[in-house]
Amino acid sequence: MRRLLAILLCLATVADAAAQPAAPPHAWLFGAWSGGLFPAPAHPTAESCLAQPSVIFTRDVVMRATLTDVTYQQRVVATARVRGDRTDFTFAPAPAQSGATDPLTGLVTAGAGAQGFGCANPDELHVERRNNNEIVFPGCADFPNPLVRCPGH
Repeated sequence: MRRLLAILLCLATVADAAAQPAAPPHAWLFGAWSGGLFPAPAHPTAESCLAQPSVIFTRDVVMRATLTDVTYQQRVVATARVRGDRTDFTFAPAPAQSGATDPLTGLVTAGAGAQGFGCANPDELHVERRNNNEIVFPGCADFPNPLVRCPGH
């Protein structure tokens, strides 16, 4: 009887693990990141960092802030591949958007500009992990500085 119970418990554990979807390869990036556009503070507080993050990673979307628009540009993740300390994203083609000219600055809002991160290909993003709380976007002119993970509390 004990053996049967142990087998049933083992099968239930395996079935439960199989029912849970595997985390995507870029799950380590999930959350809000500050910096990139500007030097990040050495020890950001959750309040200051989460008030205006530069980049937000989710399972299906990467959002980025710009200096000229109050809304985040959103890119849908087509693929995410991890190789060592590097994650390579390719994005679904961005829909054509018409931007508007800001009446105060005369600048065209992000909708009309490139939909990328200032990288060579606007539909790709390469992320290098310096450590668990710091990343860089090599070769991306819009993000010349490292980004730091926003603390949770």
